[in-house]
Amino acid sequence: MAGRVLVTGGAGFVGSHVVDALLTAGYSPFVLDNLSTGRRENLPPDVPLYVADIRDGAEVDRVVAEVRPRYVFHLAAQISVSRSVREPDYDADVNILGFLRVLEACVRHGVERVVFASSGGTLYGEVTHPATEDSPLRPISPYGLSKLAGEQYLAFYARTHGLKAISLRYANVYGPRQDPHGEAGVVAIFTRRLLAGQPPIINGDGRYVRDYVYVEDVARAHLQALAVDLPEPFAAFNVGTGVGTDVNRLEQLLREAVLTVAGDALPAPPPPPQYGPPRPGDLRSSILSPDRARQVLGFEPQVSLPEGLRRTVRWFAEHR
Repeated sequence: MAGRVLVTGGAGFVGSHVVDALLTAGYSPFVLDNLSTGRRENLPPDVPLYVADIRDGAEVDRVVAEVRPRYVFHLAAQISVSRSVREPDYDADVNILGFLRVLEACVRHGVERVVFASSGGTLYGEVTHPATEDSPLRPISPYGLSKLAGEQYLAFYARTHGLKAISLRYANVYGPRQDPHGEAGVVAIFTRRLLAGQPPIINGDGRYVRDYVYVEDVARAHLQALAVDLPEPFAAFNVGTGVGTDVNRLEQLLREAVLTVAGDALPAPPPPPQYGPPRPGDLRSSILSPDRARQVLGFEPQVSLPEGLRRTVRWFAEHR
């Protein structure tokens, strides 16, 4: 086998796809997840799951000591921007102190490489052209601040303790298994409403541009982050497409996907979208340049937005 990999947050949306990619590539994945948002059914039944919270340092250390992973993918996180604003102490407890407990266990038990799930949109802020990794970092929410702190701590551990470390700065990830409830991605929310015969609710004028990247492409980027030889102990890479799509256009594409995939099963065509008030603090534009990841990791998004939306709709239609 290619080696043991511990995936924190591995029962969640992105994490479970990373586990699938690891299995396909011949790795042995193990999952640590407190199941606050992740689900056991997202994982193949033979993948070992340790139900634990990354804030529990003793339990994290026990799991890493037992698994003895060669690599760690750290995806466990508090992911709600609005909750980070309401409860910045909780956000920091999970995303900063929890990550430090994972890093400490990695150092104690000889982990070779750590790959950290970061966030391009919250780090770069408002950008009208695809942001590169050298663009100014301007997080404005506690969530963005905690992701930036996580990158900086990771770089410190890499320099000080000899870890090889990579941060992957995600664009807007979408795809099967995304949670359509709570503060979820717009693709999951719109898909659920369209399949239920309900109008999507578009905030403001719908001219909010995002870079949508399919979850299986993101999972592949994690595998490529394991294989690359880096001259420096720490490096950061954007994981996006470099293509912006506004919410109005996204809704049109999703409507077409729903009619194509599930049209025969719908009692009536989905109603047109409704427009609500803008959400305070929403970025007008967030796009990530994948050029460095393409050049260094060999990362190339393979799933177009229309195809990814069709796959997503098909999954939601089968699981509703």
